Amino acid sequence: MNIDIRHIAKLSRLSIGEDQVERFQREMENIVAMVERLPAVENQTLGVDPADGMELRRDEIRPSLRREVVLQNAPQSAAGCIVVPKTVE
Repeated sequence: MNIDIRHIAKLSRLSIGEDQVERFQREMENIVAMVERLPAVENQTLGVDPADGMELRRDEIRPSLRREVVLQNAPQSAAGCIVVPKTVE
């Protein structure tokens, strides 16, 4: 199996050095091979195990920090919200 790490890096906008390409390619091939070895799950109902009594916690209203306290520690705020750098173009 041949995985084009340079193409994947370009699509994901990652910078991978030439000295790292071979290592990442090997690791990606190992991951894909591991996934291919997983057994298929067909026509099985994956329900809740009655022996595992998973309980969700109750939602409780508890005191928290006031907005003014949180915003005074933020490097930049606007309209009562913390301003963060844009991550998606």
